[in-house]
Amino acid sequence: LDRITYYIVKRKGKQMRPMFVLLSAKMCGEINPSAYTAASMVELLHTATLVHDDVVDDAYMRRGFFSINALWKNKIAVLVGDYLLSKGLLIALKDEEYRLLQVLSDAVQLMSEGELLQMEKARKLDIDEAVYYDIIYKKTASLIIASCMSGATATTEDQFMIDQMKAFGKNAGMAFQIKDDLFDYGTNNIGKPRAIDIKEKKLTLPLIYTLNKVNGNIRKSMLRTIRKHNEDKRKVNELIDIVRQEGGLDYARDKMNEYIAKTFQILDGFPPSESREGMRALVDYIIARKK
Repeated sequence: LDRITYYIVKRKGKQMRPMFVLLSAKMCGEINPSAYTAASMVELLHTATLVHDDVVDDAYMRRGFFSINALWKNKIAVLVGDYLLSKGLLIALKDEEYRLLQVLSDAVQLMSEGELLQMEKARKLDIDEAVYYDIIYKKTASLIIASCMSGATATTEDQFMIDQMKAFGKNAGMAFQIKDDLFDYGTNNIGKPRAIDIKEKKLTLPLIYTLNKVNGNIRKSMLRTIRKHNEDKRKVNELIDIVRQEGGLDYARDKMNEYIAKTFQILDGFPPSESREGMRALVDYIIARKK
């Protein structure tokens, strides 16, 4: 455990979710020990889910480095993920932060539901836009919602402010996942293989939009590529070209920007402050990030 957790800490990611926690806390009050507990819980739970996700997805790279399962195999990776999850929950219990425990436990439940729903739809390839939004709400936005809610919960008992941060987290989380889905069609080095979503038969927003727009023959050809030729680079590149030409990427960007606009609208309801501007900069980063 010492060796593996040292490896994880040395290759830690952007730690964006703890930033959401602490900025939300500061926007609603003053940073206190509860806010630090919430930030620690969020990062531990997020890291646990990433370790488990790599096992589920048979992924051997994470953030440009070998994943835990690539180096120590699946059995150890599952147990390490369990260990990190339990540490996150135990922090809350040790400090008697039961409200934070409720918020974060709800998020973990939703994340599991979202991943299972996505796996089911990958088998059937029958996903529509409404189901896509349900999936990304559960698997991605739920933890960003929990980050913002737990930060607010740590520093205020004003339910309106907590609800505002919940709404803010939802819109920021939805935008974040759509941006992540767009990377699958890009050319930047993002620390994981491109077109991985297509290889895993995940129907993301650019693809869903295009499938609904093209004629029946092209749709059948695209679905055949996803079902049977998703490892064929030439056919996958042809599929990506169709998505680009039919406006799938532009449509997804427009939807992402709609969610971003809602986050700014919520932020404008808070008094001007350094933390509010920090949160605005974090949302700007979601749009502009290259990986």
